[in-house]
Amino acid sequence: MDPRDAGSPREPAKPAHRIRLDLAYDGSGFKGWARQPRLRTVQGTLEAALSRIAGSPVLLVVAGRTDAGVHATGQVAHADLTEEQWARMTHRRRNEPRPADPAAAIARRATGVLGPYSDVAIHRVSTAPAGFDARFSAAWRRYEYRIADDRSGYDPLQRHRTTRVRADLDVGAMDEAARSLIGLHDFAAYCKPRPEATTIRTLLEFDWRRDERGVLVANVKADAFCHSMVRALVGACVAVGEGKLRPADLEVLRDARERTSAFKVLEARGLTLTAVGYPADDQLAARAERTRNRRDLE
Repeated sequence: MDPRDAGSPREPAKPAHRIRLDLAYDGSGFKGWARQPRLRTVQGTLEAALSRIAGSPVLLVVAGRTDAGVHATGQVAHADLTEEQWARMTHRRRNEPRPADPAAAIARRATGVLGPYSDVAIHRVSTAPAGFDARFSAAWRRYEYRIADDRSGYDPLQRHRTTRVRADLDVGAMDEAARSLIGLHDFAAYCKPRPEATTIRTLLEFDWRRDERGVLVANVKADAFCHSMVRALVGACVAVGEGKLRPADLEVLRDARERTSAFKVLEARGLTLTAVGYPADDQLAARAERTRNRRDLE
């Protein structure tokens, strides 16, 4: 709960209703997820809409903060509402049918505030199960990266979510290189360094394919990602696809654990967060506690 909602020191904090929000957005017009003064961000836009409905500030916690230009089709966030906010946001009009979950009405009302052609959408709002934390309960995140090369050609209608590479890329070599990186490793060579932050991650899936139009699509799944990790991994694979690196070189670079100029970190426009996975409801609290403890140690 936001401390501002806790009341005076002499009064007990009002019980909160935690809600889960399933989100999608086109990141092209945002300066990333995180709220920033005088800049348009996904968090700032959503919180403004929800706060308007609630009549007081609503703050969001997100599963994964995306950078400027990164999109999402499966982002997840949560918010804690006071009793007053809950009552206002889930209020039913006369003769309006009673939903199975009162929180579902929040998505419809938020859409009305955001507008029918907004570049951010709340697809679903639900009452969060006990122990749910959008960030710390998450077991994995999945991203997709799309590349149009000389073989697939350039589609201007897809320009906001597809990166263009002027080469005929070898998808077989890229897939071989990607799969060789799977596992628990230190990915410092593929992460933008941050003070006192670990770069050890478990890469669960990493592979490449061409879709029905020939566009190259990377599937990248991990327990968590460090800053710019996906775009660096993709950039290294493109270097393999161009013949500038061999598939085996990506393991060598990884194990060196140092940033390198052997490949480029690709643009944000091709990157989309497609899904966030959570354990069973009875394991949510334990997962969140383990994640918090690990982050504290880091």
